[in-house]
Amino acid sequence: MQSPLTIWSRALFYLEFLHGEWKEGYNKVKYENGLETKMTDNKSQIGWNFENSYAGLPDLLFTKQNPIPVRAPRLIKLNESLAAGLGLNADALRGSDGVDVFAGNQIPEGSEPLAQAYAGHQFSYFNKLGDGRAVLLGEQITPHGVRVDVQLKGSGRTPYSRGGDGRAALGPMLREYIISEAMHALGIPTTRSLAVVTTGEEIVRESLLQGAILTRIAASHIRVGTFQYAAQWGTLEELRALADYTIKRHYPDMEDGDNRYVSFLKEVIKRQASLIAKWQLVGFIHGVMNTDNMAISGESIDYGPCAFMDTYDPATVFSSIDREGRYAYGNQPYIGSWNLARLAEALLPLFDEDEEGAIELAQDALSDFSELFHEHWLQGMRAKLGIFNDEPEDEALIEAFLLLMQSNKADYTNTFRALSLDKPEDTALHGITEFAEWQKQWQARLDRQEESKEDSLRLMRSSNPAVIPRNHRVEAALEAAEQGDLCVMNSLLEALSNPYAYSEEQAEYTLLPDESPRPYRTFCGT
Repeated sequence: MQSPLTIWSRALFYLEFLHGEWKEGYNKVKYENGLETKMTDNKSQIGWNFENSYAGLPDLLFTKQNPIPVRAPRLIKLNESLAAGLGLNADALRGSDGVDVFAGNQIPEGSEPLAQAYAGHQFSYFNKLGDGRAVLLGEQITPHGVRVDVQLKGSGRTPYSRGGDGRAALGPMLREYIISEAMHALGIPTTRSLAVVTTGEEIVRESLLQGAILTRIAASHIRVGTFQYAAQWGTLEELRALADYTIKRHYPDMEDGDNRYVSFLKEVIKRQASLIAKWQLVGFIHGVMNTDNMAISGESIDYGPCAFMDTYDPATVFSSIDREGRYAYGNQPYIGSWNLARLAEALLPLFDEDEEGAIELAQDALSDFSELFHEHWLQGMRAKLGIFNDEPEDEALIEAFLLLMQSNKADYTNTFRALSLDKPEDTALHGITEFAEWQKQWQARLDRQEESKEDSLRLMRSSNPAVIPRNHRVEAALEAAEQGDLCVMNSLLEALSNPYAYSEEQAEYTLLPDESPRPYRTFCGT
């Protein structure tokens, strides 16, 4: 139970947050909680090139909102290669101006910060949500003309905070950095992490933790839940404005179609079918597939209680709050389809004035998901087994192999890795009669294709990562980082940067954790 002093301090903080005042002048200053957010021209030194197209949407969808400044920001991690791709000067980003932007203490020229509004089905329950601890600085236009969102996560309270403090802890922010960069290296569409700074302030969770802010880069932060919000609380024209904007931003090639809103839904379905298949193929478990965590762009977003599967089991769950297994590994394709149905519901008024006709169009579009997902997954599994062409019996061969892994508690990644190295004796299946019989069937299947054995092994090594961010490795990196040692995390990131290299240096990162009497659990990190 919080003390009266703590409650009063938070109340006072909130009042200061609500009544911050602006001073006019070249350097605008917003006073909040005894600190100030400066707005200065650092474009020339750093390379910021902001536009703010999202701010042109109806006011329903966002609130203009500056990040809440912090007392003593310090740069912990900077993604130099990503910075270069964004057209940013890494050296300048390490300086005081760059760190102040990452911390929310300084607003770069051209930025119009805002917090986005959205809704979401969270574990199937519909809620009114929004950026409760994040602020969108704007959209960086890269040297190649690509538009990406720049968001500060953990940047303080907003009107959508719902009683939270709007802050984040160092561990979860570094976790997102590690996982999102690992996903990028695996070739899976994902938001990325540009930087992590500490705030010099502690936040209260189960204990006192170091405060931190992550700078997240995304194709956009438009979610299924954004459309749910517009459909539930907006007008038809506001919903249409959001849909038109999203189509122009993410699907410009179909802008002039006969029924572009149905075409839009179909394109989102295609991207999600491909994305979730990629998750399944590497054993990634998102952990909290609420509709507010499904990006319209087709990127993986919101790395909270996510983790990678060790032992193959479709029922694997890591999230501490997923007690019923709704978002288990094997359920992810079904939840993806369910979430897309919620998007279709939100878009119904744009499909057809006749409700029955609109529903029919939505159902027709949604019926494609299962087949699209299955095609992506099956083709990916063929590649993981070195199969170049298609035969009707392939799926049975694949399912038999997965069942062998499950019944014998084999590690998912390392089993495929061993086959890719042509070392089946290194798997947990070696010596099992059923596996020997399966190998004969597999070899016969490979013999029926034109490609050589070496061709198959090359295909397998390009389809099966040698390393993944093993849970025990991630935890060790975070524990060391929280104590001020970044070497463990940097070494892990280096190993994960080229997961298909099969290098000697990666070998130690393939080792499994010691057996534990308790299952591994992840947390949302809010």
